[in-house]
Amino acid sequence: MKFGKEFTSQMVPEWQEAYMDYNFLKTLLKEVERFKQGSKPPATPARLKRKLTLHRAFSGLTHFARNGHPTCSSESDIESQAILVHSVERNGFAGYETTFLKLGEEGAEYELVYFRRLDDELNKVDKFYRSKVEELMIEAASLNKQMDALIAFRVKVENPQGLFDSSAEMNHLSMDVATSAAATTPSRARASSKVHMDAIEQEGGSRSNHGQSGESSEDKEVKEKIQTTNHSIQEEKPNSIRGTRPAPLQILDRVKMNNTVETPCSTIKGFLNPDQLTALYFTRENLKRVEQKLKKAFIEFYHKLCLLKSYSFLNSLAFSKIMKKYDKIASRNASKSYLKMVDESYLGSSNKVSKLMERVEATFIKHFCNSNRSKGMNILRPKAKKERHRVTFSLGFFAGCTVALILSLILIICTRHLLKLKEEGEKYMENMFPLYSLFGFIVLHMLMYAGNIYFWRRYRVNYSFIFGFKQGTELGYREVLFLGFGVAVLALASVLPNLEQTDPETEDYIAFTELLPLGLLVLVIVILICPLNIIYRSSRFFFLKCLFHCFCAPLYKVTLPDFLVADQLTSQVQAFRSLEFYICYYGWGDYKHRQNTCKTNVVYNTFYFIVAVVPYWSRLLQCLRRLFEEKDLMQAYNGVKYISTIVAVSVRTAYSLDKGMGWRIVAWVSSAIAAITGTYWDLVFDWGLLQKHAKNRWLRDKLLVPHKSVYFGATVLNVLLRFAWLQTVLDFQLSVIHREGLIAIVASLEIIRRGIWNFFRLENEHLNNVGKFRAFKSVPLPFNCDEDDEKDG
Repeated sequence: MKFGKEFTSQMVPEWQEAYMDYNFLKTLLKEVERFKQGSKPPATPARLKRKLTLHRAFSGLTHFARNGHPTCSSESDIESQAILVHSVERNGFAGYETTFLKLGEEGAEYELVYFRRLDDELNKVDKFYRSKVEELMIEAASLNKQMDALIAFRVKVENPQGLFDSSAEMNHLSMDVATSAAATTPSRARASSKVHMDAIEQEGGSRSNHGQSGESSEDKEVKEKIQTTNHSIQEEKPNSIRGTRPAPLQILDRVKMNNTVETPCSTIKGFLNPDQLTALYFTRENLKRVEQKLKKAFIEFYHKLCLLKSYSFLNSLAFSKIMKKYDKIASRNASKSYLKMVDESYLGSSNKVSKLMERVEATFIKHFCNSNRSKGMNILRPKAKKERHRVTFSLGFFAGCTVALILSLILIICTRHLLKLKEEGEKYMENMFPLYSLFGFIVLHMLMYAGNIYFWRRYRVNYSFIFGFKQGTELGYREVLFLGFGVAVLALASVLPNLEQTDPETEDYIAFTELLPLGLLVLVIVILICPLNIIYRSSRFFFLKCLFHCFCAPLYKVTLPDFLVADQLTSQVQAFRSLEFYICYYGWGDYKHRQNTCKTNVVYNTFYFIVAVVPYWSRLLQCLRRLFEEKDLMQAYNGVKYISTIVAVSVRTAYSLDKGMGWRIVAWVSSAIAAITGTYWDLVFDWGLLQKHAKNRWLRDKLLVPHKSVYFGATVLNVLLRFAWLQTVLDFQLSVIHREGLIAIVASLEIIRRGIWNFFRLENEHLNNVGKFRAFKSVPLPFNCDEDDEKDG
């Protein structure tokens, strides 16, 4: 792989604009190369060139050439220099500037443009790196205070009466200071002082004066320095200890617990009594929570340091590569002086990040891993996820089985003429089809999500960071396809036995085959909640957590994964209704004869409204929670959009059950308003499109997909699919398609629309992160240190 592609592949996606523009500098060098080749004299034949090289003067065995030029003396090196590099002051910022010394040569303007752009790139990278290092140093200071508070909290929990003996601590500090003072003297003085002090201890106080009379001047100096140091420590020990090593328990006077709402109970308590959550309760449960939060904070902080270190290395390597390429094209020796400046810059010379990484490693291993270095480093540096061949093989196997089962179903239906059996076909579509359509909706959504992941990776959308996946646990498109086709195989394999007709004698269906859909649903639910570490447990639990947060809204703080999952649920209304049908069919229906009275049941029809509204209601509550916390008026407008959708869905449902003209008119009006507002919100706020004065007219300034037609096509498709509800209001029916089949098609179109929406929604979110250089998660800290008290103290 060429360096340019490797350089791009290893970039932090959110920092793309802050990296050195290697490709543009390469284009400038190509212009230099094009001019050099155009101004070269005609090439001599190869045989003449060979003779000339054979007749060239011998340069010796101990003289080496660089870039095709023989080595010269120091004076000739100075004369042959092409550039002069020096630091300058630009807008209060120390930058670097290169003076090109070969302006008299033909075509020098091309090289001058190259060095000006190269300087701009170096100054940009150096400034960005300096700013990020300063941010991390501020965060490191905050983590220092958190660690002090954690240690004090541990002392209070494990030994409430106090752990440290002040006199022993004082003696230990005195010995440390005395040892450091003695270490500043020459080795001979340290040795003589040690011998002399041992003699004093052995001979006793009566002979101490005699021993001192025989001391050398160096011995007396060392002894006086040690005595002076001990005396000063005894006089100033309260102040010195408070300044260098504060008592741990005193820190708790300036600390409060951060109100990080995590459970519905804590949300309710925080609403009723906010001060209760910030009070310090010294229990082992609270200590465990504090340690977990601080542990996550250190892991994320270490991840930031790794990214910043990689940023420094990649850019330094890019400058080295581009300068060597310049030397080769321009036949000069300018890389040495320029790379020396790069090494002396803040980017190349600062070692703050490396030192901070070492300190973070030591702290994390000691305080969170019980001094187990291998365990600590495995947590701080998780191994990259490897693509496994068995996943690819299993994916191909299940995909092949899915195709084979679909073909077999088509052949069985055609050979048995099942479509011509109106009574049997009506029973199947009214009873069995809604059961199996649930799995069809799930599989289709997973296929769309796998397609999203594939294109997110192709266009470098950092979806794992946006969703907040733990590094190395995020699923790729192969894993998602594997799960989707696995569910498809199980569902299609269950459909085959249900195509059997009734027993001629009993006129009953086989109970076992009729219970297959219910058994398959139970199996899927069991796998989803299985606590064993099988079938991507971390991803399953992450999904369940987001799902639980959605149904418990607004009792949880709303995060981006939570409201994205809630948005997915709004496109699965028909799947929720299928779950309701499962309960009605197997609870009160006669599944042995494929008969049910669900649609005439008042309770069923009532819940038919409720289950359709639940996803939109959850999303509305999330908007209200964000409006209350963030004071963002846009969340109120978004909530109004979901209210209009709730009204439209409820009215359309009422019309589908009643078929009255009044319901039809209200359904038309409410659905049109909801569709128009939803479409506008999708295109303008969720996708960031329809910007009239953008660089890409009617789109946005920056696009990840190179073809603009994709955005216009997705816009048109989104509008069309948004109005798929017209089928419900217009009572559009086809003789070849059953009513249940038409409902499933409309529901599938909504899932497809949601899959398209997902890609552009995350693309817009990614570009917002890129614009703000936001590449890190904000991890809540357990303690809130009062800065004002510290300053007063």
